[in-house]
Amino acid sequence: MFNMKNLTVLLAASFLCFYANGQKISCCPASATESFSQLASDKKFAMSHQNPLPFTYQSENGKSIAFRAADGNDAYGWEIKSRNPSNNYLFVIHEWWGLNDYIKKESEQLWKDLGNINVIALDLYDKKVAANREDAAKFMQSVSTDRAYAIIKGALDYVGKNAKIYTIGWCFGGGWSLQTALLAGNQLEGCILYYGMPEKDIEKLKTLHADVLGIFGNKDQWINPKVVDEFSENMRKAGKKLLVKRYEADHAFANPSNPSFDKAAKEDAYKNTIMFLKQRMK
Repeated sequence: MFNMKNLTVLLAASFLCFYANGQKISCCPASATESFSQLASDKKFAMSHQNPLPFTYQSENGKSIAFRAADGNDAYGWEIKSRNPSNNYLFVIHEWWGLNDYIKKESEQLWKDLGNINVIALDLYDKKVAANREDAAKFMQSVSTDRAYAIIKGALDYVGKNAKIYTIGWCFGGGWSLQTALLAGNQLEGCILYYGMPEKDIEKLKTLHADVLGIFGNKDQWINPKVVDEFSENMRKAGKKLLVKRYEADHAFANPSNPSFDKAAKEDAYKNTIMFLKQRMK
């Protein structure tokens, strides 16, 4: 019979679950995106990202947009409309720096090379852009799963039920590219993640409605070959198709402002990115 003694033990266990040594902790395993955000407290991870050089990108095609997030608040992005009416939409998810001009430039390059597609770079930082590692770490850690989901769901509402969704992201955005793909449901046509934290929940992966291209660096200490192997196995168990491209490169190798930038690997990865998307565009 459940009595006051049982209740006391239960409450004590709950308290210990959330507080240890004066610090709040969770008794539940962190989600894939939360696990990646926790890397912001790793000094070595932060130091592996060189502060981006000042850069301003002027575009005649792109514009800032605002739309209603699923939580009722405003959300933001940067959009380039297709030259001709199209239901193809590529959602671009930024790195840990935020939606800066480097991401806008990359988004427009994808738009030019893909052709018949609308491109929307989503802002998961709510207009915050980091100019240094310290701010990037703070912003990345401050992203709540609920708020990010609300922004993504708002973007899906913004483009409408007839939109065919493709996703791409790097680093922080790589993991969120896969989460966006999961949220897109049967509207999804393809997903690309560059060295982002993969989803580990096989039941969630079973709900993917399209193929995934994963691009990784074998020298990456965080999204390392073991993580990639586990992702490959989980996708196999989920019955989903994963194409993996591995390079003898480090984390963030595709970012020219990163000390680990690998030009040859970036160019080959980009070639595979365009090929993957074009093969699935209708």
